[in-house]
Amino acid sequence: MKRNFDDILLGSIELFCLAAELGSFTAAAMSASVTPAAVSRSVSRLEERLGVRLFVRTTRQIRLTDSGRVYFEQCRQALSQLVDAEREVTGEQAAPAGLLRISMPTPFGHYRLLPLLPQFRALYPQVRIDVHLSNSNIDFADQGYDLAIRGRAPEDSNLIARKLEDAELVLVAAPSYLQRAPALQTLADLERHDCIQFERPSTGRRIPWTFMVDGKEADIVTDGGYCCSEDVLAVATLARGGAGLVQTYRFVVEQALRQGELVELLPQFGGSTRPFILLYPHARHLSLRVRTFVDFMVKHLGRA
Repeated sequence: MKRNFDDILLGSIELFCLAAELGSFTAAAMSASVTPAAVSRSVSRLEERLGVRLFVRTTRQIRLTDSGRVYFEQCRQALSQLVDAEREVTGEQAAPAGLLRISMPTPFGHYRLLPLLPQFRALYPQVRIDVHLSNSNIDFADQGYDLAIRGRAPEDSNLIARKLEDAELVLVAAPSYLQRAPALQTLADLERHDCIQFERPSTGRRIPWTFMVDGKEADIVTDGGYCCSEDVLAVATLARGGAGLVQTYRFVVEQALRQGELVELLPQFGGSTRPFILLYPHARHLSLRVRTFVDFMVKHLGRA
């Protein structure tokens, strides 16, 4: 096997990653017990080797360039895998340890996963967790995530997909809206109502509402004076304020339903669901922290 890296180059990569994490050559130097000049030389050595600028430098701060951000994510993941390999071979990794990066949609994060994370870290305190809440898809390779939770499995054979839950959808509105709104008895009556919309970030299209009709799921296109994007929890907030009807996950509004802030509507057409799926890359040697977290998630939320 051809040798591509010497000890100096590997050390330079470590110092580069440290500077990127801490946002400062000085802070990286203090953490590594070297001089700021040594960190600067290491970064310059990498930039010369790669032929690109990794940082934008000013008198007050450093900032990763686009190329630097891509290189940093790849190098951080590679260094983490080297540490995991050493721990596994030497037997030091008796317990999961290191940084775990997870991306998930906002509703699943707030109402499902985030409440469980303290329990996970109580069991495995050496694991640090970096949580990314977004309804947009992420790129595992470029952004360095270990796991993602999404509503659908992408057409990517390099990803393992495990269903966590089929989340029930429910149609709701606030009593204040219903007092002034027309009667709602059939799906056709939705045309006369203010239906709060959500725009899918990945496509820019509004999500149709789904109902059970004669035992089958049917998509209904609705319309209204409000449309939200990015944060899907915004539609429930608008509904509680009396803005109109909304279809959302039952787990998002179950407390508001119990307290009477919202009222469930058209239950005879209810029962449709949307999945939440746990995604992670195929890996011959999956790190112990990732394997442990996957088992934890499936145990507490798995329905498949």
